[in-house]
Amino acid sequence: MTRGDGDRMVVCGLGHEHWGEHGAAGLLPVAEDHVLLQQRADGTWGMLGGARDSHEDTITAALREASEESTLDPDLVDPIGVTVEDHDGWTYSTVIAWADSRFPVEPASAETIDTAWVPVGAVTDLDLFAPFAANWTRLRDCLEPVVLVVDCANVMGSRPDGWWRDRAGAAVRLRDRLGATEEFPGLGPFDIAYPDIILVVEGQARRTRSTDIVEVVSAAGEGDDTIVEVAAENPGCFVVTADRELRRRCVAVGAEIMGPGWLQDLMPD
Repeated sequence: MTRGDGDRMVVCGLGHEHWGEHGAAGLLPVAEDHVLLQQRADGTWGMLGGARDSHEDTITAALREASEESTLDPDLVDPIGVTVEDHDGWTYSTVIAWADSRFPVEPASAETIDTAWVPVGAVTDLDLFAPFAANWTRLRDCLEPVVLVVDCANVMGSRPDGWWRDRAGAAVRLRDRLGATEEFPGLGPFDIAYPDIILVVEGQARRTRSTDIVEVVSAAGEGDDTIVEVAAENPGCFVVTADRELRRRCVAVGAEIMGPGWLQDLMPD
């Protein structure tokens, strides 16, 4: 497992040649309705990225490749999701990452002629690298972070771990398990999402405080009413609850629904 052990051409199950024995990964930063693109050595425009090494996860590979090909500082971007193109045994993963501003980025290798923050609506005006052009329609739908709204009481109640003896403590444990969850598959349009997490608490759990990862919203009255309000403020969000009436109300304001079982299976114990 050495650096660069993915740097070779392979043939996928569909008979196509690809660069990267262990697949490849690219980075698509987003800021102020612009995306950061690379002008490649052949003159076309696409993403910063390249072959993964055998020991690397997707985000590590994408950030490393981007920082090798340009002056991009990985600390200035925050991954919000990953999309995966599967070519029958070979994959290309795109890491979409949020940036607070269009910070300066310059070329840093022979693979990069130029870099530019391009308005989202102007991307197709460029001479695009063919694989990027083929995937752009999907990627354009992945430029906003996903919001995950969690019904604390309902999710706690889905796991018989003695939560009823200490509701406040159980809420804190749920908050911390949410914060320790590394990735969330199934939250479209991403294959893997890194959502903004909002945990809605009520009753004895109101003393629960927010962390750097999980925002805690305390319901002044009924928790269900607050969950619907939060969902309405975040159109297209995902709400985790098994409460049938609450599900109906959240769908009515534009939310999608995930079940507590899905979330419990993702969170560490």
